[in-house]
Amino acid sequence: MKSPNHPKLIIIFAVTLGLVVTPISHVRAASAAAMNQKANSALHDLYARSAAARNVGHHAKAVLVFPEILKAGFIVGAQHGDGTLLSHGRPIGYYKTVAASYGLQAGAQKFGYALFFMTDGDLAYLRKSGGWEIGTGPSIVIVDTGMAKSLTTTTLRKGVYAIAFDQKGLMAGLGLQGSKITPIKPG
Repeated sequence: MKSPNHPKLIIIFAVTLGLVVTPISHVRAASAAAMNQKANSALHDLYARSAAARNVGHHAKAVLVFPEILKAGFIVGAQHGDGTLLSHGRPIGYYKTVAASYGLQAGAQKFGYALFFMTDGDLAYLRKSGGWEIGTGPSIVIVDTGMAKSLTTTTLRKGVYAIAFDQKGLMAGLGLQGSKITPIKPG
């Protein structure tokens, strides 16, 4: 039995990852006005559909809203999106999220998510880090449908809560682990 040619697989993986990630990472950010409008609209819609999101948002120091993340892949995948950091409805920063993945995956997906920063310390970490990889730094709690039903002011803890919304497409699963969030200047 012939053994697999691992160097060839590594080269194929690296080239494919480069082809997928390079165009996505060089996409220029939209204007500040456009980003603000999309973020506020997405957050308004999320609050209208989810009492848990509205409750968490009411207690959050700031909310980083990524209204549209595009994710695509076939074995190697990538995702990208621009977001606005809002504090009491006012924009206080702009960020991009980029992630690459490898594994059993195929398809394309569009979704949004909001990160609710519950403490000044968690927010300071985002702003001072210059780039934050989810999975390091503040703890992230991904709020799914089941958790959303039981989330109250007495169950809120420190950290950052992530709530996904508007999932559309043919790719299963939502993973934020390994996503890199970095500051940007809108175009």
